[in-house]
Amino acid sequence: MTTNTPTDATPRVAQIIVASTRAAAGIYPDRTGPVIDAWLVDRGWTVDALHVVPDGDRVGQALGAAIAARCDLVITTGGTGVSPHDETPEQTLPHLDRLIPGLAEELRRRGAASTPLALLSRGYVGVARGRTVVVNLPGSTGGVRDGLAVLDDVLPHLIDQLHGRDH
Repeated sequence: MTTNTPTDATPRVAQIIVASTRAAAGIYPDRTGPVIDAWLVDRGWTVDALHVVPDGDRVGQALGAAIAARCDLVITTGGTGVSPHDETPEQTLPHLDRLIPGLAEELRRRGAASTPLALLSRGYVGVARGRTVVVNLPGSTGGVRDGLAVLDDVLPHLIDQLHGRDH
């Protein structure tokens, strides 16, 4: 568990789910989870868990557990492309009560400024159980950094709105 909570802010809790069959098997180390973790901690979040799971059903299981734990935010990375094993969007959608399509579109648009391959991402952004923001990011460090830059612009306001704070 990693924490860096500012004294003037309500603690916000996040979990990270890395969808990578090869990283989960230890074939190579995950490089995206630590990027997300550092970004969150730098912004005062408590990172409750960083899960590295194989593509497929395990993503949905980890996401369901994170939502049940009442996290404020779950960021997934990986499994958003078009290969036969990329199932993160399919594992995410059943958990979402409300989609935020504009944010998902902006993730792709900003990513496309770095590489046109960002347009192949099928990731979702939405809200689960009325309180947990779920964001699907690509599985590359560049895609993660591009996505986090988008979140910098809107995440604090989004979380405040979900918790009934002034907006």
